[in-house]
Amino acid sequence: MNFMDKKGFMNPKENKPQNSGQNKNNSPRNNGGNKKQRGQRKPNFNLEDKRLRQKGIKTQNEPVMKTSSKEVYKNGAFRVLALGGLGEIGKNMYVFEYENDIIIVDMGFMFPDDEMLGVDYIIPDITYLEDKKDRIKGVLITHGHEDHIGGIPYLLPKIGAPIYAPKLTIGLIEGKLSEFNLAQNVGLNIIDPEKDKLQLGKFTIEWFRVTHSIPDAVGISISTPAGRVLTTGDFKFDHSPVDDKNVEISKLARWGDEGVLLLMSDSTGAEVPGYTMSEKNLAETFDRIMDSSEGRIIIASFSSQINRIQMVINSAQKHGRKLAFSGRSLLRNVEITVRLGYLKVPAGLVVKIEDISKYPDEKVVVMSTGSQGEAMSALSRMASGDHKNIKIKKGDTVVFSSSPIPGNENSVTAVVDDLFREGANVIFDEKDGNRTHVSGHPGQEELKLMLNLTKPKYFMPMHGERHHLVHHRDLAVDLGWAPEDVFVMDNGEVLELSSDGARVLEQK
Repeated sequence: MNFMDKKGFMNPKENKPQNSGQNKNNSPRNNGGNKKQRGQRKPNFNLEDKRLRQKGIKTQNEPVMKTSSKEVYKNGAFRVLALGGLGEIGKNMYVFEYENDIIIVDMGFMFPDDEMLGVDYIIPDITYLEDKKDRIKGVLITHGHEDHIGGIPYLLPKIGAPIYAPKLTIGLIEGKLSEFNLAQNVGLNIIDPEKDKLQLGKFTIEWFRVTHSIPDAVGISISTPAGRVLTTGDFKFDHSPVDDKNVEISKLARWGDEGVLLLMSDSTGAEVPGYTMSEKNLAETFDRIMDSSEGRIIIASFSSQINRIQMVINSAQKHGRKLAFSGRSLLRNVEITVRLGYLKVPAGLVVKIEDISKYPDEKVVVMSTGSQGEAMSALSRMASGDHKNIKIKKGDTVVFSSSPIPGNENSVTAVVDDLFREGANVIFDEKDGNRTHVSGHPGQEELKLMLNLTKPKYFMPMHGERHHLVHHRDLAVDLGWAPEDVFVMDNGEVLELSSDGARVLEQK
């Protein structure tokens, strides 16, 4: 299979964002569709809620703004609120306001739990933004995982704004938008996180590289006259990352010395002692499984776990096994990442899924979607006997290279039981000493390091369920932050930062 020959994917143009918010006539929102600046023209959409319902998309009904009175706002204040991502794992979306300008960071979705029958995804409620479209200067994306980009096709049509992100993230977004025939209508702007500085209205935007389970992950610095806010996105401190891109510690330390008003930091691993293991530790597990398995190996993971896919590619090549991919989103993401140079695939290694029967079982590896037990995923169809090309049989080894998202445990268990019923050997994380999954999120010592590097005046834990946020708060307090300077927030609450201090606006 030659991933480079796939048609229908258009490489985004590398529009270097410079001073795009200072000159009204040259701003991304007033381009008028000049083809030479395709990535900076104003989007043109018409997408109704009916379309979302038809696709099984649920808008989360929750208070997106706990105050509707504009009089409570202080002049010159920096305001932050989450439309998703607090008290939950998923649908990350954060709104930043200064005077009349708004920017958005991330636009994700969340998988439903087992009780939400007929719902495919949950997206943030953006009612608060719909009458403020002209104030939105841009959408900044931290990385290409679905809980950060999955909501874009459903939400961006309602607000219209240019998107800014590193090259791989833009490529994944464009691939997703192409499925909705929206790619030509969106302003997609590639940024270089190590060099670029962008002015969007009163916001000065800079980026810093972080290590995560996907290349081109970044954190974001947002500065206004009120001060600098840092949002980490998803990160960990991995000193031997698969893509050799480390966290830009020097930037964080410099900004910490200059003064950080607010740090918003990933809380997913706030209950995990120590440091998160390196992704490279999985190489030994994959090698051991490929050495010991006499039949076919099927590895299930998220389709956007690009670094994980590279590890499987490396191990399959090392052990002389052909590799096939099953799952539409996985095929699409492999296509894009190979095209953009982020995945290295040796010639002749990858075969089509319909051709695996041409090879001995002991020479085959299949990478599949469905690690969360999704009903129509490739792995679920294999487990139920409905997959067109693969019938599970005795001698197959199925590896779950992920952890169940909270709420998906029953679905995953059902798939595992079906696989056992068909005779497969099923391996999941830490079974028989096999570590098949490594988190892309920081443990407690890494969270402490982030706090100590950036030295923020105020701290807001994010990206986690309530217990994650509370444990992260406690870590900060143990390090010396005053409890009143640490804010454990809910979606819809507004944190206002001004010369008078910080406060959470009361519900009106």
